[in-house]
Amino acid sequence: MSGSATPRRLRRWWHRRSLRTRLTVIAATAIAASVFMAFQVASELLDWELRATAEDQLRADSRVLAANAERAGLAQVQLPPYPGSGRLVRVVLPDGSTRTPVGQPALPPVSEAAGRVARGASADLMESGDSDDDGYFVYTLRAGGGAVQVARVADDSSINRFGLGMLLIGLLCVVCGGLVGRAVARTGLAPIDRLTAAAVRVARTRDLDADIPDEGGGEIRQLIQSINDMLAALRDSRQAQRLLAEDAAHELKTPLTSLRLNIELLIRLDRRGTLDSALPSESRTRLLNDLGAQVAELSTLAAELTDLARGDISDESAELLDLADVVVAAATQACSRMPDVEVALDVTSVWVSGRPAALRRAVLNLVDNAGKWSPADQPVRVRLRTEGASAVLEVDDAGPGIDAADVPRVFDRFYRADSARALPGSGLGLSIVQRVVDAHGGQVTVGRSSRGGALLRVDLPAASIARLTAGDDAAVR
Repeated sequence: MSGSATPRRLRRWWHRRSLRTRLTVIAATAIAASVFMAFQVASELLDWELRATAEDQLRADSRVLAANAERAGLAQVQLPPYPGSGRLVRVVLPDGSTRTPVGQPALPPVSEAAGRVARGASADLMESGDSDDDGYFVYTLRAGGGAVQVARVADDSSINRFGLGMLLIGLLCVVCGGLVGRAVARTGLAPIDRLTAAAVRVARTRDLDADIPDEGGGEIRQLIQSINDMLAALRDSRQAQRLLAEDAAHELKTPLTSLRLNIELLIRLDRRGTLDSALPSESRTRLLNDLGAQVAELSTLAAELTDLARGDISDESAELLDLADVVVAAATQACSRMPDVEVALDVTSVWVSGRPAALRRAVLNLVDNAGKWSPADQPVRVRLRTEGASAVLEVDDAGPGIDAADVPRVFDRFYRADSARALPGSGLGLSIVQRVVDAHGGQVTVGRSSRGGALLRVDLPAASIARLTAGDDAAVR
């Protein structure tokens, strides 16, 4: 359990460190690993070079001693005196006995392989022993019916001194690498520090107009540009919210004022006890109907404002649906809201990927808008068909149509043409239509119908055959 907890503690410790500390540790670790690898490679090369040099020297000394033994014989050849350190010599006689200089330290016993050289089985042999009891390089060379051996103590002092030097150099490099890594991290992260300070200043002051200066290059510049783009989007969102609030306050003022005046009139007459005499039954009914209409208008406006102020179309998820079902449901709802308006449907089955409630609201707004302008004896025509890879919905009326000057602003929030001021509505219906259509990857346009009225056309991407087939298979399963 403790073994698994230790890596987790190390990860938590690492994640709590600053980026500057991480870069410093990474730089120092990389340098330490590089020095260690260099030390290992250099040690192996030095050991190989020293061993090769020692073996070459042993072969040269053995050839000199073997030449003397060939001339004087192994038993009579004069062995060089032991100098106190360094080279060791020995003669192996044919009977297996050995001769060594006086005062020379004893060499390891003659090995079986060296004995075979003395007996003529092979010409020479290089042996090495790295243990504490046998730390020699021994070269055996066939000579005079026996063999001569020249040995040298295996000395690792040079490698040890080299290793100590490399260790000190490595520690110095690690310290220097840490300092350099810290300096590089400080220099490289300076733009990040300034960016952080600027972001904190924006968060503290709420000043979205303060763009962060563009500096640095590569990823730093991309990060700064992304944050500036985010600030610009926040500025646009705040401006849109301000305009929405101002427009909503302006649109709410008129119905609220009218509603308040009518209610105050009723209260004042009731307090005086002159309600029945001052307001005949017909006038009272008309006033109450006006109050009901004003309340309904406020309810509609509040619902449309709520729908429009949301950042998304709705919380519902997109699904494969038959747009014809949505159009029929929306037309039925419109007829119940406007019983005096006739809706003529000409729809075919077209499958799309979308949000049912949002699309139904958009179609309902289109039919409501057409119903306001359509004469009593002329129906609102709703047509749905497939055109290429698109589902095309057209809603037209026989009214006066939309003036060319009003077409560019017909989808703006709260915009109402001069001719529409006297009609009920908030000026939000077509704006909601455009937002729903845009969210579904479609397009809504305004034209003139063959009957002289307005023609609003919606193009939505139709669902592909592959998706329809996949949906059918899922339904079967």
